Amino acid sequence: MNRRQAALGTAVLALAVLLAGCADLLPGVSHATSSPITASAAPVSPESSPTDLVAARKAAGIEDCPSLSKAAAVSGGLPDLTLDCLGGDTTVRLAALRGPMLVNLWAQWCEPCRAEAAHLSAFASTQHEVAVLGINYADPDPALAIEFAQLTAATYPQLADPDHTLKAPLGVAGIPYTLLIDAEGRIVARHPGQFVSLENVQEWVAQGLGR
Repeated sequence: MNRRQAALGTAVLALAVLLAGCADLLPGVSHATSSPITASAAPVSPESSPTDLVAARKAAGIEDCPSLSKAAAVSGGLPDLTLDCLGGDTTVRLAALRGPMLVNLWAQWCEPCRAEAAHLSAFASTQHEVAVLGINYADPDPALAIEFAQLTAATYPQLADPDHTLKAPLGVAGIPYTLLIDAEGRIVARHPGQFVSLENVQEWVAQGLGR
């Protein structure tokens, strides 16, 4: 091998390493340092059919989405948009939802979402006065989203907003983004950013509901 061939080989190797280091990045998203997604008890591929996704969601123990309601939209409430349940078997009209309810926008590629997931799961499982609803937001891979929900014991209902239709009506600048809905369906508190503990979630909810 002459000197020119050796230099070319070195350049190709360096390019390969560089591309490998960028392969798992999305625009504006840094490397996630929390635990990576691993295979679940009901693995699904990115090409999974809706039937496969629904089966995986049920196998993960994720609750069914709320039934579609004809309740009227309220001033200061959620936008009058309809989203699919994660997996696509049913739909939910957001404006008809009533609380008290915590609504959390998240994605499996979002590092702060990963960091707060255990706190939200603990909140959902340790009380029954406030419902919890997840919205898998701007996430290109529902299969990984279901696996991540299973790994973090996020068994509360999950909707999907892959096209981030909520960005404009809710003013979502980034995720995680959490809303608190009162019994009349009004948004009474917003939490942009990560919850750092179960107590953080509990205190925010209590303050938002005036307790």
